[in-house]
Amino acid sequence: GHTQPRRIAARSVASRVADELGTPLGALVGYQVRFEDQSDSNTLIKLMTDGILLAETQHDRFLERYDTIIVDEAHERSLNIDFLLGYLKTLLPRRPDLKVIITSATIDLQRFSEHFNDAPVIEVSGRTFPVDLWYRPLTSEQDEEGNSVEEDLTVDQAILATLDELAAFERSERKSPGDVLVFLPGEREIRDAAEVLRKAQLRHTEILPLYARLSPAEQQRIFQSHPGRRVVLATNVAETSLTVPGIRYVIDTGTARISRYSYRAKVQRLPIEA
Repeated sequence: GHTQPRRIAARSVASRVADELGTPLGALVGYQVRFEDQSDSNTLIKLMTDGILLAETQHDRFLERYDTIIVDEAHERSLNIDFLLGYLKTLLPRRPDLKVIITSATIDLQRFSEHFNDAPVIEVSGRTFPVDLWYRPLTSEQDEEGNSVEEDLTVDQAILATLDELAAFERSERKSPGDVLVFLPGEREIRDAAEVLRKAQLRHTEILPLYARLSPAEQQRIFQSHPGRRVVLATNVAETSLTVPGIRYVIDTGTARISRYSYRAKVQRLPIEA
């Protein structure tokens, strides 16, 4: 069993693992998210959200159908992840044969290792590439006629202006158009930005929103080959949970919806934070 904090990540990782193993999705490799189950009794590798695994503990207290549990993106520390880690901690003395693997790119190694009785730590280093950082304030220094002016831009207008600047940079450097990943805080912001960019009718550019409520077929479009430039509008799911292929530029609007628990209201909240 392999848990992911988001439905879109569970689907995409399951699809990738099935592809790597050369098996159809839903057979040897499957996934289960809310309202959708692509697994059966013969499934050996099951991707799921952490909430699905928590729900399974209600009728399978010892998780006997699993011999290995992988908890991915543990650093997010959502209520589901914390409940799941606590449950596994109490379950391990009763299931000494159960193997638990906790993975994350930004986890506090020492604290998690100590919590699980000084569990061994395995580090897998990835490849890094040189990155140029450009800061673009939310202001326009020129109007459409080229006259000098100071004007505040909306986030969507700033994204459009940045895409125009990238196109001008590529022309000056004689580079082919590269794909762009834009980070936005939520589904509504993604849809608003997509509408603005489509109205601009950018040449040879495909606008691809990416959020959990899209159908699997629409989500799968970001992994398909394409001509021209693609602009992928996504939440921070594309930061660690999902790898979007072919990205050359990243536009980070600097905000994200972060899961927070309100002690006063006794509810889970999703405020937008910088």
